Amino acid sequence: MIRVTNVTHFYEPGKPVLRGVSLAVPRGAFVAIAGASGAGKSTLLSILNGMTVPREGTVEIAGADLTRASGGARRRIQSGVAMIYQDFRLVAECSALENTLNGALARTALWRAMTGVFAERERLAARDALAAVGLSGMEDTPVSRLSGGQKQRVAIARALVQGAEIILADEPVASLDPGSAGQILALLQNLQQTRSLTVVMNSHSPDEARRYAERIVGIRDGRIVRDAPACDWTDAHFAELYRRQA
Repeated sequence: MIRVTNVTHFYEPGKPVLRGVSLAVPRGAFVAIAGASGAGKSTLLSILNGMTVPREGTVEIAGADLTRASGGARRRIQSGVAMIYQDFRLVAECSALENTLNGALARTALWRAMTGVFAERERLAARDALAAVGLSGMEDTPVSRLSGGQKQRVAIARALVQGAEIILADEPVASLDPGSAGQILALLQNLQQTRSLTVVMNSHSPDEARRYAERIVGIRDGRIVRDAPACDWTDAHFAELYRRQA
């Protein structure tokens, strides 16, 4: 599903953020990317989503080369990949349903997108997605009135409406209390298992990574230093991963 080959990236010459990263994620897997702040985790997800083009190397999504694609071909690849952020990226003054419908924008006629008049099938899909994340009956609630956990549920519903087979989650529960964080990660795990979604999640929490992911990839100084099943990661492995970077 995802294949990363020898990816190197820098924002300033001589200061690489990622260094020769190679990674394969099969369809339907739940993989956690672990590492200290500045290790390159967010940059890696940005490259997987096509928002950032690596300086070197290639990224393939479902066999299609994302790094070399452009125009319509690039947008088609990106339509299968959804991002979830720790700050939700929702429109506060709009309702849960309206925010969820934004997942359909890529396949919606411009006049419908501009006026907010979505086809009935898209509205039904959005309602189904909100039900799937536990927000039935809250379709018309303004996002500004939702809790942090509920906002993240809306963001996940938006990804479902997008029709993405891959969900990239960048520290998705970093701004939530422990109870809400566990509920959101359990929801992602459930969707991954019941819908065969591929989930790649950045996490700073060893406990969360071990509990919800099947596999953990450790990044340090922009390099993958350990890639193993979650059950094989010990406290000592995490201590080494998070020690002061060079």
